This record gives sequence, structure tokens and C-alpha cells, in this order.
Amino acid sequence: MRRASTLLLIIVAFVGLFVAVAASLLHNGLSARSRPSVMEEMLARNAWHLAIPSSTRNMHNPVPASSENLTDARLHFADHCAICHANDGSGDALFGRGLYPKPPDLRQPETQNRSDGELFWIIENGVRFTGMPSFASHGMSEDSWKLVLFVRHLPHLTAEERIEMSSYNPKSPADREEEKDEDDFLNGATPQKSGTPKSHP
Repeated sequence: MRRASTLLLIIVAFVGLFVAVAASLLHNGLSARSRPSVMEEMLARNAWHLAIPSSTRNMHNPVPASSENLTDARLHFADHCAICHANDGSGDALFGRGLYPKPPDLRQPETQNRSDGELFWIIENGVRFTGMPSFASHGMSEDSWKLVLFVRHLPHLTAEERIEMSSYNPKSPADREEEKDEDDFLNGATPQKSGTPKSHP
């Protein structure tokens, strides 16, 4: 009898845990606009930590923190990463705001306290069930190590560096057209309005 009661308690506990996890995962439906619950963040963080091999965790960045390497990494980040992470690493970017879960603020201790090897592993392998893709197949591990340098630099990013990065961010056709109109205006030409036919002499 006692054995049956214990078994029943275990089953009830498992059912309760399953319901709690399901409620946590499905809060606000499946919308990407909501924020992960505390339980979901805790489970994801622990699962992520266990997934990284300990040998990788202990790796140190082999790329020196030279100004040339930091510049390469900064411009690479602006062109490839800022669309989700923003130039300053805050995650407050067009795609970043629409992802679930949102990209982490790379300037905060949750990222900065990670080892070089952990950051490298994330860049190379991505993070499953998020918008973070894997870049390992491109054979650019040196670029990934340079990006680790830049992630370390993000809390100290200057306004001048952010301005430089903005010129390397990917641009839409509308952005390019707007820049062309601004250049034409600064060079004395009258910009053509979209959809307005050019006049012929």
C-alpha cells in the first residue's frame, strides 16, 4: 500500500512538472513577441551550459588583441552580426527585436563572464531554437576568434566606432536610394522623388 502511494506521488509530481513546463513554454501562445519566462530561461541556460564540451570551455583566444584584429572584427560584426545584435551589442536591432528569445545584451555579465572558448563555440555552432546560426561550415575560425575579441570590447565601444560601423551595416534598396538622394542633394542635384518620371529636354 505504501509503495502504491509513493508511486502515485511520483506520478502526480511528474504531471505537475509537465504542466508547469508546458504553461511556461506556451505562455502568450507561440508568439515571438513575448519574453521567455524565468523557468524557460533557467532551463535553456542550464541545457546550453551542459551542451558545450568542457575542453572547449577551457580554450583561450589564440588571436592577439591588436588594433588591426579589433578593426577587422568590428567591421565584420557590423556587416554580419549587427542586424540582430545591433552595433553596440544590445540586441536592439530590427531582426533582434523580432526574435524569440531575443538576442542577449552582449555587454552584460551573462555574456562577458563566459570563457573565450564558450563564446567561440556559440559563434561557430550557433544556438538551437534561437535565431543564432552556425558559422563553422564556412571555415572561418580565425574570424570567429576575432569576433570573441570584439565581444569583449563591446562594453567599451566608442561613439566614433559605432559611427564607423553604421557605414558597414547591410542596407535595403530604400536605404540606398535615400543615401543617393542625400548625396545628390549635397552635390547640388535635385533628388528625384520615387515614382516621379524624369523630365526630358
